[in-house]
Amino acid sequence: MVAGLNKLFKWVVGLVLAGVLMFLGLRVYTSQQGASLEIWHTFVPSELTSEEMDAADWDGYLAAESRVFDEVGTEVTRRLDEGEKLPANRYFEGSPVYPGHFAHDWNRSYIFEPEGTPIGAVVLLHGLTDSPYSVRHVAQRYRERGFVAVAPRLPGHGTVPAGLAEATWEDWMAATRLAVREARRRVGATAPLHLVGYSNGGALAMKYALDAIEDPGLSRADRVVLLSPMIGLTEWARFAGLAGLPSVFPAFAKAAWLSILPEFNPFKYNSFPVNAARQSSLLTRALQPRIARLAREGRLADMPPILTFQSVTDFTVSTRAIVDALYALLPANGSELVLFDLNRTTKFGPLLRPSVEASLAGLLPDAPRRFRTAVIANANPGSPEMVERTVDADAVAEKVRPLSLAYPNEVFSLSHIALPFPIDDGLYGMTPDPSEDFGAQLGAIALRGERGTLIISVDALTRMSSNPFFPYALARIEEGIPAGR
Repeated sequence: MVAGLNKLFKWVVGLVLAGVLMFLGLRVYTSQQGASLEIWHTFVPSELTSEEMDAADWDGYLAAESRVFDEVGTEVTRRLDEGEKLPANRYFEGSPVYPGHFAHDWNRSYIFEPEGTPIGAVVLLHGLTDSPYSVRHVAQRYRERGFVAVAPRLPGHGTVPAGLAEATWEDWMAATRLAVREARRRVGATAPLHLVGYSNGGALAMKYALDAIEDPGLSRADRVVLLSPMIGLTEWARFAGLAGLPSVFPAFAKAAWLSILPEFNPFKYNSFPVNAARQSSLLTRALQPRIARLAREGRLADMPPILTFQSVTDFTVSTRAIVDALYALLPANGSELVLFDLNRTTKFGPLLRPSVEASLAGLLPDAPRRFRTAVIANANPGSPEMVERTVDADAVAEKVRPLSLAYPNEVFSLSHIALPFPIDDGLYGMTPDPSEDFGAQLGAIALRGERGTLIISVDALTRMSSNPFFPYALARIEEGIPAGR
């Protein structure tokens, strides 16, 4: 009996080891295909540590940030080979997408000051591989309503993709705390404080709000707004760190990257290091248990109201986790979940995957619920006109309100990256504002041509990058901004 168990154990261990070796071998092979690493994949700027950020003020952070951009100019831009000086390279000073040529470099941290004395403050946190550019439209609306808007550049972002090869989620949290301290310093101890988080920034905003419940030294937020929040990720992200194991050997350095792509976007990385996926996974694994524990202890009663906007279909974060790991655990505190449904007009019906077409069904628990829900959907299957279908907290009846908005004919759904951008955004909009020129109009490209012609996959450019329902989202955000301006 014992001999048989030992034999079985050795067989299982051998099988596991064989599987691991096969995985690593395949990873080594696939990682060596495609583009080579460039200097922006290998040079890592010198960011402040989390301890240094906790001891710093806003001016100190901006000074350190300026040094980081100077490093990138010295070690990357001015060291490009002739073959790298291309119009599609954001690090080439002669490129139309070189951020240093713009009137405002949105890769850097910024503060929007309102006219007159601020009536409140908001901290806005951008997403992974992103920059503060992604939250500028929401920040502008807060400024118009009398709030001072603080948008930090999170460590590792806005400079070179290699910065995310070493950044940690603890660094991002330290930058969040620093930004909140600056926001509170500017408006005083009693003025309203809001947190806005997009994608990975949504996880950071939630983590900060939870930390503030247990740490009296942290300023508490009065409201949290989340756009495509990273409450949960796909299962693959949990094991993303394994994909980088071969990179411990210099010959396999490319294994530290999940994708190596041309950097033609002035305000977002296209290349994606393994560490970025790993840090996001670690952040969600720190966030979800904290939500669950505070729910069991009855302490989520101290959470401010949360307003979340989420596409029903999202390839990056888990929509299910937003419902099950967050909203299902919230008390009745005025929170609301807004879901953007697919375009269900008949022209797309036969082309939708059955699993996707049914993505809304069963997503929400049966009413009554402790939170309000709003589903932005087609008025009927044959019409692009949209309606808002709401069910109030602790209610069962659905209310329908027509919206003067419609799905564009060629759009079958929103995407993870679309939510914070209006359709006239200068970079990502379908109909970009002609007064804004960022060297490219990535959301307005109509793709027709021969495959293999473009420098990037067609999938990356066909993904919906702006939100035709952004006016609705902005109006809903504005409802929660105190009157006073």
